[in-house]
This record gives sequence, C-alpha cells and structure tokens, in this order.
Amino acid sequence: MDPPDMPNVAISDTSADKRVGLYPSIAPYSQGRLRVSDLHELYYEQAGNPKGIPVLTVHGGPGGGSSPTMRRFHDPDRYRIILFDQRGCGRSTPHAELKDNTTWHLVDDIERLRVHLGIEAWHLFGGSWGSTLSLAYAQRYPERVTAMVLRGIFLMRRREVQWFYQEGSNRIYPDAYEAFAAQIDPEDRGDMVTAYYAKLTHEDEAIRLAAARAWSMWEGTTLSIAENPNRARMFGSDAFALAFARIECHYFINGGFFDRDDLLLAGVDQIRHIPTTIVNGRYDVITPVQNAWDLIKRWPEAQLRIVPLSGHAMTEPGTVHELITATRGMSRK
Repeated sequence: MDPPDMPNVAISDTSADKRVGLYPSIAPYSQGRLRVSDLHELYYEQAGNPKGIPVLTVHGGPGGGSSPTMRRFHDPDRYRIILFDQRGCGRSTPHAELKDNTTWHLVDDIERLRVHLGIEAWHLFGGSWGSTLSLAYAQRYPERVTAMVLRGIFLMRRREVQWFYQEGSNRIYPDAYEAFAAQIDPEDRGDMVTAYYAKLTHEDEAIRLAAARAWSMWEGTTLSIAENPNRARMFGSDAFALAFARIECHYFINGGFFDRDDLLLAGVDQIRHIPTTIVNGRYDVITPVQNAWDLIKRWPEAQLRIVPLSGHAMTEPGTVHELITATRGMSRK
C-alpha cells in the first residue's frame, strides 16, 4: 500500500519466490587507468555491451571501492557497465590519500572519465555515499545524466553523520558500538568523528590501523539485517579499512566540503527532469528512510521504493529485486 498523499512512494511487496536476482558474474571487457591530477590516478573498467546504454556505477564510502558484484545489477546485453574506484581507494592510487580528495574533485573526476570514454551522457547507479556523489554530479552536470537509480540516500547533513557515529544507531547496535567507542578515551567520546580523525591521521601506523579497523567494522557489522562473515572479513582487512575509514572520516569532519548543510536538497530543481528511482531498506540504520523521505518530498517526480526486511546492503534480496527492476525499467525507456 502506498503511504497516504505520496503517490510516488511504494512499499515493495514482491514475495520471495517472485523476486529477481543478480545477473550472472561477468568479467570486464576493458580495464584502464586515468590520471586526474599530478597525485591521483583512477582505476576504471567496462563490462557488458560496448554499444549498450552507458551506466556509471558510483560506489559508496567514500573510500569503499568497487567490486565484481557491482557489475551484476544491469543487463549485460543492454548496458555498457562502467565501474571506477574513487580517489584513494580500491585500485586507484595513492592508497588512502586525503590530499586533493574532496567531493568536488570526485565530481570533476567523473566528468573527466565521461569525456575520456567518449560518452555523451549516461545513467548513474549509486548507493549510500554513491547516491551523494551521484546527486552532486547530476546537479553540476544535469545535461550529462539521462537517468538515475539511487539506493540508501545519504545527503551529507550533519544530523545524518551524528545519527550513525554519535547518537542513534548505537541504541540499535549497542554491542557493536561499544567496540567502536572503545578506541576513544571516555572524555573524548562527545565528538566521535573528531576523536577518530585524530587517530586516523596519527603519525603512528599502529594507531591508524587500529582505529581504521574499528571504524570500518562498525559499519560492516550494521550493513544488513543478517550477518555476513565474508563482509566482516573484508571490512576488517588492513588495506580496505585504512582507505575506507580515513577517507570517510576526512569527508565527514569537513561536512562533505559543502558550503551549506542542505546543499543537495536545495539543488533538486536542477535535476527534476531526470528519471530517477530511489530504493531504501526499511531497517537501514546507516542511511535511514527519513533521508530518502526528505528527498522525495522535494522531488515528487522521482519514485521511492521502500523495501521491508532490508537494511543498508545492496545485496539483500529485496533490495536486489528493486534495483534490478529499476535498471530494467530504465533500459526500456
């Protein structure tokens, strides 16, 4: 049933036996590197149909990097699927680098990649921080975006960061939060992001790594309703955790490098014409449905699908179904 007076919002009601799943695993047909500054070089890859609809998958974090699973949300016969690792993470270099690493550097990087690949305009497929960066890029280059599928909306408002790292999600996952808080002296826990930033940028490598693992595992533990041991191992690995934690905390302590807290909401009028589907798990404790609700109220042309019994992870079955249903629909328009 649709919530009252919000015809662009629907609750996903597809039974488990009727859900669609991920497309089969595929390998890239090309891989490359793009130098975007004297310091930074990005990894990118392409899969699917070289003559298909170009779609850029925008990974989360910031600092999360792309993964092979991200190739599996689009029909490889219809789409030219492009993945890239943002500055400082994944296979981009230098690893875990904070210098010259802001939202606006990343927006410009996406535009450089589009030009480099000879694409006139493309779809964007972004989740969590990937939704933030997709919205920022679309608002700066609206003529270059033909459609968007966004998941787990994160608008980089201070209250959203406070909810997950200071007061909110800790009441749902007190056990996991206790391990996260243990890295910080009790007298410094009134501002966890600032306290973590001091450790993640510390000159002592052991201090940086211990903080990075704790920061990363806090998010990895709360991503989905069901625990995933493989995800826990990845989030706890040194290389992943260091880039993920350092870059996330760097962005959060700087407010996303936005000049106002509600920047992405204020810029919606520039992108109202872009066909957009938003998918959010009902029990997402990292980017709660309230974020998507705030966005859809400003943007009634977009569609919001709320997925029961799903959290934040893009691989939960109900979320997979809604994302793939959306990308199929976009390919037919």
